[in-house]
Amino acid sequence: MIVKIKRQLSPFSEPYWESFKYEGPDDNTVAGVLDSLNYRDDIYDVDGKESRRINWECSCMQGLCGGCAMVINSKPSLACTTMLSELKSRKKHSKDVFQLILEPLSKFPVISDLVVDRSVIFEKLKKAEVFLKKYETSSPKEYEHQYSVAKCLKCGLCLEVCPNYVQGDRFLGAPMANDCYLIASKSGKDIDAIKESYGEHFAAGCSKSLSCMDICPMRIPTLSSMAKMNRL
Repeated sequence: MIVKIKRQLSPFSEPYWESFKYEGPDDNTVAGVLDSLNYRDDIYDVDGKESRRINWECSCMQGLCGGCAMVINSKPSLACTTMLSELKSRKKHSKDVFQLILEPLSKFPVISDLVVDRSVIFEKLKKAEVFLKKYETSSPKEYEHQYSVAKCLKCGLCLEVCPNYVQGDRFLGAPMANDCYLIASKSGKDIDAIKESYGEHFAAGCSKSLSCMDICPMRIPTLSSMAKMNRL
């Protein structure tokens, strides 16, 4: 199997493509493939030329940290939960030579290879003042949805597929909608600021394509967060 990776040495260098040969089992994840390629003492590309180790990010390898978010065969996914066997089963024609094509997320600054700077998600939420200022006990009927929303990994997959999200824009995407709900549901009556921030940084820019829900690895019901915030 050929693994084709879009690489970039640093944030200031030009990206380029490089291919490697993988001869491991199909019952492996994309993260496992990257580990296997990097495990060798000397790394050579498919043409036999010596190469450097592949930079990619992970923490848990269990789909809980969001660090390994990348574009896998044109679909934004977590490398640690994407199986080779599943990717191969999606081939349109069984006779086609299978290639695993990996790219960094395109809507975040690239640090190196498949590692991107997702800190912009947190920085934008801070600037929009999406944080709890005064805590009040929330209604028990909100507990279930609060729990679902709190599972957000801030992995960036929802922003990668969002047709409305652009770097530097005021629209902050699904993390904004879900965090606004979470804060509003715990703030009691002191929610004027969060309602205003929601309107400016989410409601005014969302076209409701709901691609964020389709791609979310934690299956967060963002539409419910939107409905609850719109009701406020």
